[in-house]
Amino acid sequence: MRISVDAHAIGCRLTGNEVYIRNLLQQFARLDKGSELIAYISKEGVKADLPHRIRTRSVSQNPYKRLGMDLPRHLRCDRPDVLHVQYTAPLFSAAPLVVSVHDVSFLEYPQYFTHFRAFQLRLTVQQTVQRAARVLTPSEYSRRAILKHYRIPEEKVVVVPNAVASQFRPIERDVARMAIQRRFGIRRPFVLTVGDLQPRKNHVGLLHAFEEMLRAERKLPHDLVFVGKETWYSRDLHRAVERSPVRERVHFAGFVDDAELVQFYGACEMFVFPSLYEGFGLPILEAMACGRAVACSRVTAMPEVANAAGILFDPESKEEIARAMLDILLDSELRTRLERLGLHRAAGFSWEKSAAQTLEVYYDVAGRRPRRAVALAARVS
Repeated sequence: MRISVDAHAIGCRLTGNEVYIRNLLQQFARLDKGSELIAYISKEGVKADLPHRIRTRSVSQNPYKRLGMDLPRHLRCDRPDVLHVQYTAPLFSAAPLVVSVHDVSFLEYPQYFTHFRAFQLRLTVQQTVQRAARVLTPSEYSRRAILKHYRIPEEKVVVVPNAVASQFRPIERDVARMAIQRRFGIRRPFVLTVGDLQPRKNHVGLLHAFEEMLRAERKLPHDLVFVGKETWYSRDLHRAVERSPVRERVHFAGFVDDAELVQFYGACEMFVFPSLYEGFGLPILEAMACGRAVACSRVTAMPEVANAAGILFDPESKEEIARAMLDILLDSELRTRLERLGLHRAAGFSWEKSAAQTLEVYYDVAGRRPRRAVALAARVS
């Protein structure tokens, strides 16, 4: 079978979308040695990051040229049995379509987007979902949201959870601390959050909760570290920090690669994820896989991901966020228990299983029977 994947996100710092498609491709190459795999990439330098057996085609970073010209041209030549895209399909394609829609925040919370971006997603995702043979999504929460907003058969939407790459694992805290100190100059113990600097990640809410925490426990030595790519919203967050009474204890690390991210997880005292909306919430699992206690929002898909392995709070309440952080930082027994529970929780998610389940969808859409190795991996508990 010939499988084509729109992998333009790889190398473009598109965070979750990039992590998702890169890990799937790595596992596809290992699990399905009989199929021909083609990845459409927009950064030539990423070829080295992909398995050798995956063929690549170059497409433009400009979405209009990529979707309107490059992908249709390649698809006419490649004639794949199935095409997999994220959110938006090319204008013209005869191949059966599988689309990944990680969330529909652009419909439910359009205020988190620029007006143009929200409009664009409403239009293109609607068209893609209607055309697709299957819609993949990472959580039951997102599946319900997709079915609420789009008039499509229930069986068309399939939950395939995200997972954690193998490099996210516990490392020696002192070694990680020294690496972060050398690279970023952060010397104090710190509370960590990870996510692009955009409004739905609720960084300002976390800042106010951090202020509340330090008012309640003045002797705490901790700083607050934001790891994530700067965006159109960054200026508002930086202004809030400049006005904060704890501004000297807040750090911005910007976008970091996975190797540095593992060190941040390893060095932090705890991880907090105060997002207002998530279709999954991958940083929750990454922090747990690195052996760190987690506190996160109890809205949208995040309780589904954290389960009973994290402390949940109302992201709209700075008091609840502050209390969750204090409980973890001040209670070593609770912190140790959460770290143990988190490791167990994260171990239940694997990219191998997610890739195998995705391949099963491809085979079903193409009217083929999946190979035995794929079928076995998809059913591993």
